[in-house]
Amino acid sequence: MSETVRAGRRRIEISHPDKVLFPKARLTKLDLARHYERVAAAMVPLVRDHPVAMHSFPGGVDGPGFFAKDVPEHFPHWIQRVTVPKRGGTLTHVLANDAATLVYLANQNCVTPHIWTSRADRPRDPDRIVFDLDPPGTRFADVRAAARTLGDLLRELRLEPFAMTTGSRGLHVVTPIRRARDYEDVHAFARVVSGALAEHDPRRLTTEVRKAKRDGRIFIDVGRNAYAQHAVAPYAVRPRGTAPVATPLRWEELEDRGLRSDGWTIKTIGKRLDSQDDPWQGFRRAGRSLPRQR
Repeated sequence: MSETVRAGRRRIEISHPDKVLFPKARLTKLDLARHYERVAAAMVPLVRDHPVAMHSFPGGVDGPGFFAKDVPEHFPHWIQRVTVPKRGGTLTHVLANDAATLVYLANQNCVTPHIWTSRADRPRDPDRIVFDLDPPGTRFADVRAAARTLGDLLRELRLEPFAMTTGSRGLHVVTPIRRARDYEDVHAFARVVSGALAEHDPRRLTTEVRKAKRDGRIFIDVGRNAYAQHAVAPYAVRPRGTAPVATPLRWEELEDRGLRSDGWTIKTIGKRLDSQDDPWQGFRRAGRSLPRQR
């Protein structure tokens, strides 16, 4: 038995469409595929040309998952890909450049596409910086406040901040940048910014990598800003019981006391997209050069 999902000009056959991937939410592989077809118009412009790491769960999200980076031989020829160097060889990654590719990945049990912060043509030159505000169970109000303060700091540096719920515990603050600096420079810049933010509120914020030394503070993680690292893609589903979705926000939504990191799901994201313009519309055009002086 199979079902077909139309995605752009292609029809993608979904094998075992009734296979339950999210037992708690009673959502199937077909539901996952339809989600990615639904969000593709907003998602593809934000992930186009970025190498993808596929977080897959063949037995559903209650079972073990794994990251797949090399494109399997059985993937169809029309899926775009890029070969990038790694230590001792190369890897060939998917590029999620259209709705059909996102739907096809869902059929391969890829619940969560993660993307590099650089693009395929210049894989060592990132086009964005990701700050992951990772709470240990802290009140989410503190996470929202930290994101707003980080946004103020980035604006002082003439960079434009964008916020996104992760669908997990925290928030991402992402700033698009011009591709004029390599990962070494960008990571160093992100560390300086995160250090300044932590110094501003050392009681609540930390850059301490070791969990044992965070003392219940929010961890400002900049580790994704390095070659071959990746971050959850906007509008990607997370492998959690309610099928939460990493959701781009309007900046003013950070003032909303009801905001949650997992507030939108496969079941509710469509209504949000129907009710407003894309909060990250024009994301790439907002890219600015990093300041030379730190």
